[in-house]
Amino acid sequence: MIYIKLFLSFLQVGMFSVGGGYAAMPLIQNQVVEAHKWLTMGEFTDLITIAEMTPGPIAVNSATFVGIRIAGWQGAAIATFGCILPSCLIVSLLACIYYKYKGVSAMQSVLACLRPAVVALIAAAGISILRVVLFAGSGISLQAVNWVGAGLFLVAFAVLRKLKWNPILVMSLCGILNLCIGIISGM
Repeated sequence: MIYIKLFLSFLQVGMFSVGGGYAAMPLIQNQVVEAHKWLTMGEFTDLITIAEMTPGPIAVNSATFVGIRIAGWQGAAIATFGCILPSCLIVSLLACIYYKYKGVSAMQSVLACLRPAVVALIAAAGISILRVVLFAGSGISLQAVNWVGAGLFLVAFAVLRKLKWNPILVMSLCGILNLCIGIISGM
């Protein structure tokens, strides 16, 4: 039964995550945190961090991780297959349609209309993760602010925008800094 739940959950993620991995985050969160309670919100944030750092699409990495966590290697294979199946079918169909009608202006209009929806999905995922980092999942108040997380976010944002450092290097350095600060403050 768990295999069917994994397959159907990530089939939904794969089917409705228009716009790529960042757009899939709210859908993955809904399935694994809210609907099935396979992960807590903190674990979900860790999942997204790991999925972003490892090679491959975020949704597929997330499906594999959740599948392993819930039902071992078989669960990972089933969740991953559920996640990629809709994309394989839809992309094959769309490639045929696009190749046939790529010069038609209506096709270009449809593609232009999808862009705002993708931006909104990415923004929702970013705000959700930022809220967990800054307020540790609790209510939004000045007393609940995670000042270390806020500082690391601002420094990382500035370094990425101004100095154009490698994002993997910046994430790694933020993780190391957070670990060191946690060890020092725990003493």
